[in-house]
Amino acid sequence: QVQLVESGGGLVQPGGSLRLSCAASITILNIFNNNGMGWYRQAPGKERELVASITSGGSTNYIDSVKGRFTISRDNAKNTVDLQMNSLKPEDTGVYYCNKLPLPWADWGQGTQVTVSS
Repeated sequence: QVQLVESGGGLVQPGGSLRLSCAASITILNIFNNNGMGWYRQAPGKERELVASITSGGSTNYIDSVKGRFTISRDNAKNTVDLQMNSLKPEDTGVYYCNKLPLPWADWGQGTQVTVSS
């Protein structure tokens, strides 16, 4: 069983920064360490999309619109994955979720709302 808890969202002006954190409570030993993790975003009226990912070994990947602005990182000892977001734009607005890759767990967390607006 897995429980994902996202935090760190909020209202920020364009150009600002936020750091999101995801804590995974997992009962199966090492399942977090052995899997990739990703941050997903669901903008109003749009489908959920993967914006950043990190493999079990620490390799990262980003969609083009966030490259150079977002940084994903993980702490396997704490079962956490973070997303540092800089130079935020209004189009970054949405609910942000974390989950496993390549196949997400069925139970998503509640997400954390990010609103970029002046």
